[in-house]
Amino acid sequence: MDTPPPPPTQSSPPVNWDALDALVLDFARSDRLLLPPASPSPPSSPSSSSTTTATSSSSSAPSPSSSYRSRLLIRRARTALEEGDVDAALALLRAHAPAALLDHRFLFHLHKQRFVELVRSGTEADREAALDCLRTALAPCALDAYPEAYEEFKHILLVLIYDKDDQSSPVANEWSIKKRFELAGLLSSILRAHLQAYDPILSMTLRYLISIHKLLCSRQGISSPISDLTERLLFDDRDPPAVPQECSLEAPPFDEVDVQALAHAVELTRQGAVDSLKFAKGDLFQAFQNELCRMKLDLPLLDKLIHEYCIYRGIVEGGSHVLPGLQSNNQSNDVNFVDKQEDSTETQIDFQMTNNQNGNCSTSDTSHHDSWSRRLRRVRSSASGQRRRKRWRGRVDDLDYGCEIPLDANKHAILCSALGMDEDDMIVKPDLMADTGLPDSRSNQDQKYEAILEMRDLTRKGMASKVVEEINNMDPDFFLKNPIILFQLKQVEFLKLVASGDHGAALKVASTHLGPLAASNQALLKPLKETLVTLIQPCEDVLTKSVSLPVLASSLQIAMSRRLGIEEPQLMKIIRTTLHTHSEWFKLQMCKDRFEHFLKIDSLKEVDPSAGSHNMSKVLTDECANGSSQITTCSSGKVLDEGSSPQESSEVTCDENAILKVMEFLALPRADAIQLLMQYGGNAEAVIQQIFS
Repeated sequence: MDTPPPPPTQSSPPVNWDALDALVLDFARSDRLLLPPASPSPPSSPSSSSTTTATSSSSSAPSPSSSYRSRLLIRRARTALEEGDVDAALALLRAHAPAALLDHRFLFHLHKQRFVELVRSGTEADREAALDCLRTALAPCALDAYPEAYEEFKHILLVLIYDKDDQSSPVANEWSIKKRFELAGLLSSILRAHLQAYDPILSMTLRYLISIHKLLCSRQGISSPISDLTERLLFDDRDPPAVPQECSLEAPPFDEVDVQALAHAVELTRQGAVDSLKFAKGDLFQAFQNELCRMKLDLPLLDKLIHEYCIYRGIVEGGSHVLPGLQSNNQSNDVNFVDKQEDSTETQIDFQMTNNQNGNCSTSDTSHHDSWSRRLRRVRSSASGQRRRKRWRGRVDDLDYGCEIPLDANKHAILCSALGMDEDDMIVKPDLMADTGLPDSRSNQDQKYEAILEMRDLTRKGMASKVVEEINNMDPDFFLKNPIILFQLKQVEFLKLVASGDHGAALKVASTHLGPLAASNQALLKPLKETLVTLIQPCEDVLTKSVSLPVLASSLQIAMSRRLGIEEPQLMKIIRTTLHTHSEWFKLQMCKDRFEHFLKIDSLKEVDPSAGSHNMSKVLTDECANGSSQITTCSSGKVLDEGSSPQESSEVTCDENAILKVMEFLALPRADAIQLLMQYGGNAEAVIQQIFS
């Protein structure tokens, strides 16, 4: 028997998974996590053929290839500093980013750390080199770096006489290994801005959504349902901010709206937001990117989440299709990560479908298992003729950038040929497609994914009757457990018949299927009435106006996967929950998020603009909530209605200038400033006077 689903929770607004597919694909391409097919072929799903790619809005943004190489350079220079190899970091900067060394403040910090590392090594030669560094580099740089630099120069001389292990010395902080990491973080912040080497949009969007989610849960005293993921994925500490050079300190005053928007978007003080805008020369969105990228993500964990999502959505081939010879540690972890799903899946399928070993079998159980077996064998034969999906390569970013760390010759040749070409031009040689030696259960798991994805793709094409027939053959009990999905599939069939002019067949579908389903579920009565109205108001695009096929296809995929014991990817849980708290947060702020379009958050929330499909999408979302525990509300009983904006959900009686004035003078969050203004009739002067009296 199937395990009964948990009680339904309050549903979140539906998510545009196609928009997330585009962001995920952009991330995977930007970080070279994929190897595409050897020859061009039609995409197997909209997931891998999205026409919208998340890119920076700047027209002068670097190409993906140059951005990737720049980010590799930053990681390499950062690693060198963290290991105390300041000379290697300086060599990289001189070769690839000489403009960054024009910042005398930053250059002074580098020379100071180089001096400390030379003294730390303890050899006579390095001590002589340290004294030479003092005379030729550190002292001249201290004269014009910044006002306090010369005092710091004199203070750093004390490392020559105090031992590095003396924790009571006046230079214990300068000896600390922590200094390396602080300087490495500062280097990352400066180079990122100089090279315009920002992370892919998805990683910035996740930083932003998770930080808002944490903030809302903390302020409202709510226990987050995804805290186990968010705490591991987004660290609390950040890289140090890049400090504006002296020549930019006299920047013109910035619009207070921009200052407050930046300060509260990334949790800065007002002065911190002003400094960030100065460094970005007043460009709000560049300052926003600089601040977001200071937040530290667990990159190996993010790669695992991306890989799991890509397999689930059919963007990449399943776990049995890994590239031999390029399976990095991260990729090995990816396989283990998916294995947890597969073990669970195999257990549940064996229990549900093959009870013969325990002597507890029935004709329906046997036929259920046989139908799935036949279906999977058919998928195996049809998939063997042509490779349809992309292949996962994993993160391999250790190209030699001049730090005298040679790679294995064969691996270096493979990587250089891959990374030196545009992704669409890469060729995967046949000998790399050899059998990986993974267990046969992995292949079976892939076939289950393929069967589900084929049903999803047929649904997207509107082939509802075929989908119903195929699923009934595979699993006769599926629609008994998922009647709302059956209703909408039959609704699609009805609308296609109406559009073709076959009203008799359409009415037969309505009386045989839609009517009985609506009779057993009152929520379906309104969609049924709206569907029947199309009989007297036929139009060519009646199907697209009445039903959102992408939403239906995603819901079908989720239900079929759940039926087979395959859980939704963790990334879907994160996105669904954080999008909901994002809406709740800006409902409290009583304003629109200025950065949601830049980060594609509006696209993730825009499931289907057509009014006709709106109600049914909500019904489907509620239905999915019945069998999925990740749709959990994170507000104190209040949910933003779909289609409404925060402004529409509250009566804003406060003037925007008054809100900004209270936020600026009292350094308060927007929501707190609004509450105070409401207590004093919207009078900012009265609020400020009362606070200071």
